[in-house]
Amino acid sequence: MSRIDIKATDGSGSFFAHVARPKAATPAGVVVLIQEVFGVNQVMRDTADWVADMGFIAVCPDLFWRIEPGVDITDKSEAEWQKAFDLFGKFDKAKGIEDLKATITVARNMQGSNGKVATMGYCLGGMLAFMMAQQSDADVNISYYGVGLDSLIPDFNKITRPLLVHIADKDEYFPAEGRAAVSAAALGYPLIKTCNYSADHAFARINGIHWDARCATIANGRSAEALVAALG
Repeated sequence: MSRIDIKATDGSGSFFAHVARPKAATPAGVVVLIQEVFGVNQVMRDTADWVADMGFIAVCPDLFWRIEPGVDITDKSEAEWQKAFDLFGKFDKAKGIEDLKATITVARNMQGSNGKVATMGYCLGGMLAFMMAQQSDADVNISYYGVGLDSLIPDFNKITRPLLVHIADKDEYFPAEGRAAVSAAALGYPLIKTCNYSADHAFARINGIHWDARCATIANGRSAEALVAALG
């Protein structure tokens, strides 16, 4: 495990990214992990370790750095939830996308990289991963239970690389109408694959309050296949 610093493209400063590397020394694809509203916390670090165990380099940038650098909280207390929602309310998604693009540029050229890069995001990161499919050159993008994805339907035609979307059928933050609209619209785009799970929001959050081992295992297996296909 290590950290790298990444310069923001707007000249406003730099931010750190947590890095986990595979044991194998051969060039590997890079997975840019996109945080939830709880920052680059233990869940994201554990997820990075899982990605590294699969043989990829994991890079998880601190996207809240413009608001409060180094946020590291959990889903276990009301105070932490209140802070998470406050951070979400202040977060500028457009700036976040620019920071993720900067991260991809660094990832393609970092030591040990084979030049191929994926994004994989959860919750807030699930929305951002979907946006990256429309706005970046990432080789594959994977979205876990993003909220408000139906607002992105008008730009589905901008997606030129594979996009895997994991949707929670009991997601309390994403109404059924919106979930259905995304799945229906995706049928017209062969690069977009949507998968539905009979689970709540954040079913794949390691040790989270809504953890669902069965659904998480199935979703993670699909994600692993998509990463291997795109990154080698």
